[in-house]
Amino acid sequence: MTDLDSHLRKFQKELSAGTVSLALLAVLGAAAEPMYGYQIAKRLEQEGEGVLSGKQSALYPVLRNLEGGGLLDSFVEPSVAGPPRRYYRITDTGRDALREWSAAWRATRDSVDAVLQGAYAPHLPGEAK
Repeated sequence: MTDLDSHLRKFQKELSAGTVSLALLAVLGAAAEPMYGYQIAKRLEQEGEGVLSGKQSALYPVLRNLEGGGLLDSFVEPSVAGPPRRYYRITDTGRDALREWSAAWRATRDSVDAVLQGAYAPHLPGEAK
């Protein structure tokens, strides 16, 4: 692995830390019914294009953290095909957080996009950037 690969992996890890929480709230905010972890992970795979980067195990600590913060509720139900399942649903506080976090995400994304837009423009030596 090159230094560049290492830097990219570190950047991706740091970037995903907050975005996974936002994506989880968005999935549960759009869900008509409570969902269990595997359903949430599959929805993120379908719609999130790699937001979990194939690490479903990372999902559960984030779900517990969001629940601990009052943004999600959960309950356990028996399963016909295996162990009991914990289902999650977004709370009213979670919906408020989703609105605020979404606005913060858009503002950050737009700011970064504006800065990046000029990063690839060719410049001649001595020319102002």
